[in-house]
Amino acid sequence: MLKKFVWWTGLSDFLVGVGTWGGAIGVALAVEPTNGQFVPLITLGSFLMMAAALLMWSSHDLVNRAPVFFWQGLVRLSAVLAVIYAVPNLLSETWEYWLLAIDLPIGAVYVVGAMKETGCSFLELLGCKTAPA
Repeated sequence: MLKKFVWWTGLSDFLVGVGTWGGAIGVALAVEPTNGQFVPLITLGSFLMMAAALLMWSSHDLVNRAPVFFWQGLVRLSAVLAVIYAVPNLLSETWEYWLLAIDLPIGAVYVVGAMKETGCSFLELLGCKTAPA
């Protein structure tokens, strides 16, 4: 079940990366392009697609590649913390609370799933171990 979850969520990240590239193209083709957005959007989209490929790859050997989805879980959980801080402090839009519904469960499943698959502790996975000491 975790294997399919990691694979499908990886695929969804790939689609978000492609969508981010679409946003970059939209910026470039705008009548009055906004300076400073094209390069970051292309780069972010590329990173998202790389992360997606790594997640899909890691789903084929969950034990030995657990640090890949474990760290992706930490990335998602950091996004949750950022939204929790940013929205009430007017650093972000209220709609971003929806990210909590997506990133919190996925991040939690990745972190807990990596610990269960490998038998490693949180700290061991933080150090990219794949077998308990």
